[in-house]
Order: sequence, then C-alpha cells, then structure tokens
Amino acid sequence: MVPRIFVLSLLLAWLPAIGYVASLAEEPQTAIALVRATVANEMAAGNDDASGLKHMFRDRKNTPQGSQTRIYVETRDGMAGMTVAYNDRPLTPQQMQDEEGRLAGLVSNPEQLRRKQREQKEDADRTLRIMRAMPDAFLYEYDGTVPGLGTMGREGVSLVRLKFRPNPAYRPPSHVEQVLVGMSGVILIDPQLHRIAEIDGTLLQPVSFGWGILGHLDRGGHFLVNQTDVGDDCWELSRMSLTFTGKILLFKSIAIRSDEVFSNFRRVPNDTTFAQGVKLLETEAAKFARGGTEAEDAKRATN
Repeated sequence: MVPRIFVLSLLLAWLPAIGYVASLAEEPQTAIALVRATVANEMAAGNDDASGLKHMFRDRKNTPQGSQTRIYVETRDGMAGMTVAYNDRPLTPQQMQDEEGRLAGLVSNPEQLRRKQREQKEDADRTLRIMRAMPDAFLYEYDGTVPGLGTMGREGVSLVRLKFRPNPAYRPPSHVEQVLVGMSGVILIDPQLHRIAEIDGTLLQPVSFGWGILGHLDRGGHFLVNQTDVGDDCWELSRMSLTFTGKILLFKSIAIRSDEVFSNFRRVPNDTTFAQGVKLLETEAAKFARGGTEAEDAKRATN
C-alpha cells in the first residue's frame, strides 16, 4: 500500500495547479496572466540557449517533393547540421562527401562561420520578437485541459488549453509581428513550469508584410508547433508543420507545405565547439548509414 503521507504530498503539490485551472475558467484576466508568465519564461529560456544544455537530435522533414533527414548538434558556436538521407535512403558517397566538404569549409573559414552565427541569431531574434508580442496581440479564453504526451509537453501532465483570437487594439510595431494580426488558434501551456507545449494557428485573413510591397500570405495559412521536455528541465522543439501560400514581390507565388519531426534527443557537452560538433555529426552519420543511432543501437541491445 502507498503511504498516506505520500498521497497527501502529491495532492498538495497539485492543489495550486488545480486552483489555477479553476480560476482560469472563471476569470479571463488569469488566462492572460498565465500567457504573460509563460512568454516571459520562454524568452528567458531562449536567451539562455547560448549557455544552456546542448543536445544532438534528428530532424525528418516531409514536403510534397519528398523527405529529408538531417542530424543537428547544438554547440557553443551555433547549430551544426548534416543531411543523412533523402526519402529515407542514406546519402550516396558523393553526396556525403559534399556534406562533409560543406562543414569542413565552415570549420576552416572563421568569417563564413561568423556569418552563419549572425543568421542564426537573426532568426532567433525574430522568434523572440514574435513571442514577446503574443500577450498583447491576442485575446485569450480558457478551453479546458488536455494531457501531455511524450512528444508534446510532459507525459501525462495536464496542459491548460487556451483559445486565442486577434486583439483589435493591437498595432504591430514592425513587419515581423504583422503575421499575428490575422491569426487565431489554440495554445497549450504547462501551468506548473510555464512552458508552451503547442501553438496551433490559422490565418483568418490575408496578411501583408513590407506594406504589401514585398508580399502577402493568403487566408487559411496554418502552422503547428510542439515542444517537449527532453530531460533536465530542458524543452526542445519536437514538431513544426507549415502550410502557407502567398506572393513575394507582388508577382512570385510561394507555396510552403512541410511537416518536420524532431527526435532522438541526447545530451552533448555544453562546451562543444563547432569543430567538435562536426566530428560528432560525422560519427552519427556513419551510424545512421549502418541502420540507426547510438541510442537505437543501445535499445536494440536490451531487447
């Protein structure tokens, strides 16, 4: 029998979350407070990426043209990545040589590596700007709870579900935040850790960027983003699905349709350099070509 004191301690640990969920249903202001606290926490986690825990992981991206599998490793000098398969077939020797040559060029060319670092930082900054705008860009409404999954949030932990719609009073400060003005959807939040487990959004109206001169996204565009707890209180992107159509420079049509799944997360040393990361990628690519990763090899060995 489980000791009564243990059951009581579990109940006491959950009471604050239970009370918080109940207040969300009764008080809309509590919903926005949860969003603000979560966004602040996500931004803090994003700013800590340079010095935080580092991982190696796999990315499988599906598009109408086929699939591409890449392996990434987070290093202190930025993200390093290597393609290891097209349509689930390992690269040919020539394709692998080209990948290794591309990475060797980054290692041997400091200026090229710095350019890559600047591009990654610009992408991260745009993401943080959109994240920062979320509490003001939308109106939020409590919509129940759902259990976390192994690929979304924390397994079995209740997530607060909030519906969101455009805030008519919001004025985007730049074209970066412009995409938020015509979007509605659902956000799932871990109310204990203040982390976003899912954002599912759809464009209700066409959205222009660059004052309509650079282009626009059509109504009906959709995106889905999941995060999951990969251990050590670290959350990573686990899925990203995009479906958008529109135009760039008024005449060039764009059609984006992709679904990416990120998996096989495992820790690497926090002080891993870019050059060391490339070596890890090469080792992992060789394992993949033989039919799996080190983690999968270990799993098979125990079965």
